[in-house]
Parts: sequence; C-alpha cells; structure tokens
Amino acid sequence: MSDMGVQAAGEAVPRLTERQRVTNIFSEPSKTFEDIKKGNRSWWLPFIIIALVGYIFFAAIYSKVGMQTVVDNQIKLDPKAEERLAQAPPDQRETQVKISVYVTEGVFIVNPLFVLGGLAVMSFVLLGTINFVFGGKATYGGIFTVWMFASLPSIIKTLLGTLVLYMGAPAEQFNIKNFAPTNLAAFIYPNAAEANKALYSLTSSLDIITIWTLVLLSIGVATVAGVKRNSGYIAVFGWWAILILCSVGWAAAFS
Repeated sequence: MSDMGVQAAGEAVPRLTERQRVTNIFSEPSKTFEDIKKGNRSWWLPFIIIALVGYIFFAAIYSKVGMQTVVDNQIKLDPKAEERLAQAPPDQRETQVKISVYVTEGVFIVNPLFVLGGLAVMSFVLLGTINFVFGGKATYGGIFTVWMFASLPSIIKTLLGTLVLYMGAPAEQFNIKNFAPTNLAAFIYPNAAEANKALYSLTSSLDIITIWTLVLLSIGVATVAGVKRNSGYIAVFGWWAILILCSVGWAAAFS
C-alpha cells in the first residue's frame, strides 16, 4: 500500500491538451492557468481561434456594410472630423476618404499582428506590476500566455457582432468601435452620434465581455505569479480603471 502511495505521489501530473486548455477557460479556468504555471506556455491555439473569428467578422462587415460605409459612419460620429472634411476642397476630401478606407481595410487584414503586439506590451506592464508591486514570481512568457487565453471570451462578442450583421442590422448605424450589444452604451445610447462623448466612452467601457476577460486575467496572473487572487484583481482592474479614466478624459477634452 505504501509503495503504491509513493509511486502515485511521484508520478508527474499529465499536461492538459491544447483543446482542454481552451475549453477549460470557459468552464474551469484555474486548470488552464495551473497548467501554464507548470511550464506549458503554448499559446498558438487561442491565437488562431481569435484570428479566425476576427476574419469571419471582417468578411461579414465587408459583405454587409462595406469599408466605405464603415469610414463614413465613423466620420459622422466625430463632428470635428466631419467639419474638417467638409471644409476641404473636393479633391482633397476624396483623397482623404480613400486613404481612410484603405487604412481601415488594412487594419482588419493585419489585426492578428496588432493583437500580438498589444498583448506583448501589456504583458510587460502587468509583469512589472505583479512582480515588483505585489512580490510575484511570474515570467514574461507565463503572463503573455495567460493573457492570450484570457482573451478567448472576446470571440463571443465578435461572433455576436457577426450575427447582428447577418440578421439585418442597418449598415448606416454600424459602429466599428461598438459593434455588439455587450455594454451599457449599446442600450443607453442607440444613436452614438447624439451621445455625450465622455459618458459614451465610460458606458461603453462597462462591457460584460471585457469584465469577464479581466476576471480571467486576474486569476491567471495571480496563479502564475504565486500571489493571492486579490493581488491579481488589484493589479488588473487597477490598470483598467486608469485606462478608463484616460479614455473618458480624452473624450471630454476633444469632444
């Protein structure tokens, strides 16, 4: 009996498969984060899933809205930009709009690279916060992998936005910056053009998918850093609060 106990204790706990790591994020996220802590820092599958869903959304926008309408709608939401464009000579106005369309289309095409770059920078910031402020022992690779997996709920918002487009949402009301009804702004301000910019920025930040992601990120960061979960929540939601304040302040100053 004792020999069997020693053998069982000495056996290595098998690592999760890639599919298990992804599915556990939606059911038992702690298992995925513990697996990452043990050194399994593979992040390719969630990245591929997020990129693939993003391209599905891009195809929906391209076929149901069109890049020209996307740009026109954004100009309408920015009165100052609309005024500057109206005052420009016709040839310059046409050129500026064409450039905006090309840039918008290009951003969609290379969006996976923006995802990687954004997570790379934010992981560095969060690593410094959890290690130097809260005494954690996380590695950069661990934080980056946690963030990639914690971002998986974003596919729900993207798929919901795709569904809304295919259900016949008016193209002239499509807002690329708030394309799915997952936040307060989508319900309080049906017409974003008439909303107070600062309040719209605040209410659009209160997004259920974003909060879900931040909760997962807090748990994951605390796990790989070996600190209490409260420290993870403070680190993650503290930075989120700072970003919201900056966004609201910017909107108030330039609206």
